[in-house]
Amino acid sequence: MANTPGAKKAVRKIERRTEVNKARRSRVRTFLRRFDEAIAAKDVEKAKAAFIEAQSELMRAVTKGVVHKNTGSRKVSRLAAQLKKLAVA
Repeated sequence: MANTPGAKKAVRKIERRTEVNKARRSRVRTFLRRFDEAIAAKDVEKAKAAFIEAQSELMRAVTKGVVHKNTGSRKVSRLAAQLKKLAVA
C-alpha cells in the first residue's frame, strides 16, 4: 500500500484516469459494434456512416492514449476492408 503522500496522490490519480479510460474504451467498442451491425445487415449506407464515426472515435482514443497508434490504424484498416468488401458485393 502507498505510504507517502505523493504515492497516495498517485493512486488517486490512477483511479480517476482508469475510470476515464474505461469510458473511452467502452465508447470505442460501441461504435465498432454499430459498424459490425451495419455490416451484418448488409446496409452499405449505414455501414459507411458507421465507419466514419468508428474511425473518428478510434483515432480520438489513439490521441488520448487509450489505444496504441498501430492498433488504431490496424483496426481502421480492417474496418475499411470490410466496408469495401460489402460495397463490391
